[in-house]
Amino acid sequence: MSIPVGAPVAGTVTTLAEVPDEVFAAQLVGPGVSVSPAAAGTVRVVAPVAGTVVKLHPHAFVTTVPDGPSVLVHVGIDTVELKGRHFTLHIEQGEQVAAGDAVVTVDLAAVQDAGYSAACPVVVLGATPDSVISDVVGRTVEAGDRLYDLP
Repeated sequence: MSIPVGAPVAGTVTTLAEVPDEVFAAQLVGPGVSVSPAAAGTVRVVAPVAGTVVKLHPHAFVTTVPDGPSVLVHVGIDTVELKGRHFTLHIEQGEQVAAGDAVVTVDLAAVQDAGYSAACPVVVLGATPDSVISDVVGRTVEAGDRLYDLP
């Protein structure tokens, strides 16, 4: 049974190679896609899969699927440097989430005004490079829409 990975935000799906970060672009963290958010204001970022949020920072979170891999959502590029400014967490680390549950809210306009990319990589941690196949690259998606299936 394949498990779909949903978009954490609404926007345009791009390849990781288009992300302005060498680590994500080279799939060093894992394979996946990125979403360029459609909105520039305050945006809810949702869980892409059901599971346990095993790592939680204002700018990124990791959800582990039961008996499966972990999916990283990174909200913006180099946004760790904002030290949580412009982000509001809605859950705590260790919580169970359903796909589509709100995890964090971010003021993307403030993030971009501070000079950071709003690109939102969604990757499968530790998976083989190029093992994620997405048929929605180049398309616009809504939060929760399927990006790809877990490899």
